[in-house]
Amino acid sequence: MDMSPNAGWLALAKYPRLAALAERARDLPAIRAAVVHPCDAASLTGALEARDLGLIEPILVGPPRKIQAAAEAAGVSLEGLAIEAAPHSHGAAERAVDLVRAGAAQAIMKGSLHTDEVMAAIVRDTLGLKTERRISHIFVIDAPLYPKLILVSDAAVNIAPDLLAKRDIVQNAIDLAHAIGVEKPKVAILSAVETVTPKIPSTVEAAALCKMADRGQIVGGVLDGPLAFDNAISRDAAATKGIVSEVAGVADVLIVPDLEAGNILAKQLVFLAGAEDGGLVLGARCPVMLTSRADTPAARIASAALAQLYVHWSEKQAAAKIAGE
Repeated sequence: MDMSPNAGWLALAKYPRLAALAERARDLPAIRAAVVHPCDAASLTGALEARDLGLIEPILVGPPRKIQAAAEAAGVSLEGLAIEAAPHSHGAAERAVDLVRAGAAQAIMKGSLHTDEVMAAIVRDTLGLKTERRISHIFVIDAPLYPKLILVSDAAVNIAPDLLAKRDIVQNAIDLAHAIGVEKPKVAILSAVETVTPKIPSTVEAAALCKMADRGQIVGGVLDGPLAFDNAISRDAAATKGIVSEVAGVADVLIVPDLEAGNILAKQLVFLAGAEDGGLVLGARCPVMLTSRADTPAARIASAALAQLYVHWSEKQAAAKIAGE
């Protein structure tokens, strides 16, 4: 992996839509991000490059000796960085959550530890970061053959979500679309076919989600489904099947039936279609950058930009709500 200081930014430049998001984010104040257990070169340098680009102010949370060893291995300096000592990885996750609860951090960035450890600390009943909203993950994908960014959810957290969980998955995705500048996102609820049939439960849930949007249980977007993948992203495919819809062929958001379908779809786009992605976990009290060890430097920068844009958007939403009360 290329660990040069500008690796992420240079790589991201190949993906103009994600790069434009990162440029927008750089114009806003950096957010304070608790970086959980950054004890390998990839996670540490990813956090430092996001800092150098003005996206985050990292707070490194973990065993100081291991963090220092990672810095030496990567050839980077820790001078001037805040370090919160924690004895081990799950202790670092809990300490990062504490920092958010105390107002010292506005976001969390996963380092070199398992996703389960981070999420376990976030969903603790009394000391975690749960809200009334179901937590879900959203990929934001720049695919060269599609004319705009496309959001895919949920491909990383909810294994087999029920209807109410899917309602929150859709709302979280709509919120992130708003945060990145999509005023009225077009949301396609995916299944294998575009007709409702009890033999395929995801088609029934898709229809129910659309009706929930009609009744105001989901707000801020335009929903349609069930839609097969081709109908969601290809005008020609939709026209061939006679589908008349505001969403078909021009979707901004793809809601998948389950984690397996979403994970396969997102990774196919990256590894077969030449796409790049960033991603966030939403639904908690702060956004979580759930980066993977396999993520590229560009993906880490894109995720930091998404977190920064989302924090500023959500703060504006909260301020507007207070002003309107």
